[in-house]
Amino acid sequence: MLLYLHVPFCRAKCRYCAFYSRPLGRADEAAGDAEETASGVSRKDVGPAGDAAECGRGGPSGDAALDAWAAALEEDIRLWGKRLAEEGFGPASDTRPRAPRLSSIFFGGGTPSLVPPAVLGRILECADRSFGIESGAEISMEANPESMTPEKAKGFKAAGVNRVSLGVQALDDDLLRAVGRVHSRADALRAFDGLRRAGFDNVGLDFIWGLPGESLEAWCRQLEEAAALGPEHLSCYGLMLEEGTPLWNERESLALPDEATQAAMYAQCGDILEKHGYRQYEISNYARPGRECRHNLGYWMGRDYLGLGPSAVSAMRGQRWSQPADLAAWLAAPRGAMPEGELVETLGPREQAEEFIMLRLRTAAGLPLDEYRRLTGRDFIADNAPLIAALEAEGLARIIPAGEGSAIGAEVLAVGGTPDGAGRLVTEEASSAPCAHAAHADRITQTSGARFALTRAGMLLSNSVIAECFENLPDLPENE
Repeated sequence: MLLYLHVPFCRAKCRYCAFYSRPLGRADEAAGDAEETASGVSRKDVGPAGDAAECGRGGPSGDAALDAWAAALEEDIRLWGKRLAEEGFGPASDTRPRAPRLSSIFFGGGTPSLVPPAVLGRILECADRSFGIESGAEISMEANPESMTPEKAKGFKAAGVNRVSLGVQALDDDLLRAVGRVHSRADALRAFDGLRRAGFDNVGLDFIWGLPGESLEAWCRQLEEAAALGPEHLSCYGLMLEEGTPLWNERESLALPDEATQAAMYAQCGDILEKHGYRQYEISNYARPGRECRHNLGYWMGRDYLGLGPSAVSAMRGQRWSQPADLAAWLAAPRGAMPEGELVETLGPREQAEEFIMLRLRTAAGLPLDEYRRLTGRDFIADNAPLIAALEAEGLARIIPAGEGSAIGAEVLAVGGTPDGAGRLVTEEASSAPCAHAAHADRITQTSGARFALTRAGMLLSNSVIAECFENLPDLPENE
């Protein structure tokens, strides 16, 4: 199972950000840092664990809000582990119910690197006691350059983190200031170097393209520089103007790149990164082979996940629910309990089918045709024949025959349980001629392991393609 833990604190709200967070002042952070040794381990943790055996109930130092958040989060982890064991989510056991083991943990935010490493370490220990962390599990955290000091990098490594996503966003100080980032280009380079010196061999850099005042040439220069640093992963997101954010309020006056420039930014991003040995495996994500973010892949492949912390989302066994998007409300809610009312959604057959379409078409591996048939009892190509023909004619999509690799690789496909080559191949004639789809839909979709995928150019239109697939999906019978 996947575990997402939301850290609701940041130093300052970025001008584009719509995620839930609250400021944690410099003085508060300094108070937490002051209790850490050079290795990033709190002096309070040297010696016997004491009450930490009960999921780390010893209070972390620093801001009282961080104190309360950490204690509540650890209690949630403990109680949810017990609850899921009792509800049969874990492996079969002859002795007692067991919670599902964790294949990945992701600390997102907010700014997880504001949390003292000792506190984060206690949370991980609590998760291991309550669920069990699989050997070789991916344990990721997001970090901002200004709060990822060399000492903290060592501390997070010692605490058990093995993957860091560093929120660089741009390697240009003017662009950073334009979107309200509090770090500089020099801060980003220092933070990356500090992570390497601390022993992290799985580091991702996060960027945003299409920023106010950004040119295509400037974006390409940043990509070349980022690739030259040699991170294992790069996430490159187009700027989204979210309603209610400062950039949204100023949208009429922003000097944003025009639509054609943004399309070129996206295309050049893939070309440059592939030249440097990265493979695109999702609309906005590129990685060295084998270094894809396993946690996010779990989302896209439809695995169960538990989200804890303010505003965190969970999805299990046909239900999706959200935690209150406010620290005070979340702290006041019962620990280890499902939220009520509008925060809980039951996914019927149609909602599950739409979720499947949306998530799989985001990936380079694409949508497995046989899984669509098993889920819906329908034929994806027959349901979408005119759309598929039009997309293929423009080079925006293709049918990937069984056994043919994609930019995502066989190892990644295995995460979602997609068949890996058994069955007949889709013929070249059938996959390239638009008129073939209507006549040969049954023959194509009976091919085990074939997939429908958007090309990189098609991914620019993914929202429109997905919306049309939703419209073409007939009503599905409710489960009895």
